[in-house]
Amino acid sequence: MERPNIILMVSDDHGIEALGCYGNEVIKTPGMDQLAADGVRFNNAFCTTASCAASRSVILTGMQNHSNGTYGHAHQPHNFSCLDEVKTLPTYLNEAGYRTGCIGKKHYAPMSKFPFQCEMGDTPSRDDIKMAEDCRDFIKGNEPFFLYWCSKNPHRGGVFPGHPLQPNGFGNPTESFPGDTEQVYSEDEVIVPPFLNDTPEVRAELAQYYQSISRLDRGIGRLMQILKETGKYDNTVVIYISDNGAAFPEAKTNLYEPGMNLPCIVKSPLHEKRGGVCNGLVTWADITPTILDFAGADPEQPGIQGHSFKSIIDQEEPENWQDEIFASHTFHEITNYYPMRVIRTHKYKFIYNIAYPLTYSSASDLWRSCSWQGLLRDGSNKFGARTVEAYLHRPKFELYDLENDPNEVDNLSEKPEYQEKVDEFCEKLKTFQKETNDPWLHKWIYE
Repeated sequence: MERPNIILMVSDDHGIEALGCYGNEVIKTPGMDQLAADGVRFNNAFCTTASCAASRSVILTGMQNHSNGTYGHAHQPHNFSCLDEVKTLPTYLNEAGYRTGCIGKKHYAPMSKFPFQCEMGDTPSRDDIKMAEDCRDFIKGNEPFFLYWCSKNPHRGGVFPGHPLQPNGFGNPTESFPGDTEQVYSEDEVIVPPFLNDTPEVRAELAQYYQSISRLDRGIGRLMQILKETGKYDNTVVIYISDNGAAFPEAKTNLYEPGMNLPCIVKSPLHEKRGGVCNGLVTWADITPTILDFAGADPEQPGIQGHSFKSIIDQEEPENWQDEIFASHTFHEITNYYPMRVIRTHKYKFIYNIAYPLTYSSASDLWRSCSWQGLLRDGSNKFGARTVEAYLHRPKFELYDLENDPNEVDNLSEKPEYQEKVDEFCEKLKTFQKETNDPWLHKWIYE
């Protein structure tokens, strides 16, 4: 087979809890479910930082955000951007002879570092069927091509007009876009995940969140239809991921599981498995080297810190694969300074809260949400499985046994019998920080 075409689809704030092929029996996502049926669903896939621009910088460089310089949002007034020496995925693929194109949300900087040959569309709307159709001529062109397709759904939008609880509308239109029909959900039918309280406000926002995801799904379905109509589907690698978890407290901007354990679906004409799963640990730092591997380019380029997972796609329980992954979060907005470094194994999650004396700072859209404001109004000290106090005031170290405590409630780090495990993880984090030129490494010495 000639070198395959490659499509990387990145959605905006889509958690693993709201996808049919990952077990949600209410939400309607036939496009992504079919993609999973034609390929492989990863159960242990993680962003390394749970904020949009920082996460996308990792996806497009194969480097941790503290290594590439994009510590937080790229737009004003935050203005984080990739360092001069950083090389990006479109640059690698241009050099490899691919025709490169992008559409939708960019959220990276500086633009000169991301030289896509064809940029389709203007400011991204929420009409993902149109966004798919806008790619038709690009897809019909010469092969091989790489398409970076980035929906703005299901990111939060404005407040839903007229609703007594004032939920966020997640960008849902008041009328269906041309050629599309909105999928509406009742607040009674949504599934409240363990990290949220079952309140009317949460249910109202989940119903809007689901609606936005279903519109994203219809856009993905149309994009796959275009691939089939142009005869390109059977020679195209398709990867679907989200930049970070759902835009709810305890998920987005957090490195708890709802913020970083995300959907990852890979449909590959070079692999035999259909409708399978892979339980290998992968991160968004692995996306760039994996795509380079598919493209026949060197996935071990200087500076790239991730590893290609192309070789394990057909393996449910990969052998000789990484048994731990690392994550690094520092900013969401410039005012949300709360650096965390994380090791995640199959069994354990270890979190180093570098600025632990600070109160955890919420992103502005999450703080304004009726899900959070309703909790404050009611005076509840419980948010999902943990307490509000535990959410806002975190210790220096957090250690969780994910097999026995999947909601990350019982912090083992101060228990004497786990001191050796804590020390082991601390040394591994120091090594990781040294190897990735982490500016926060000095905090071990000076604070």
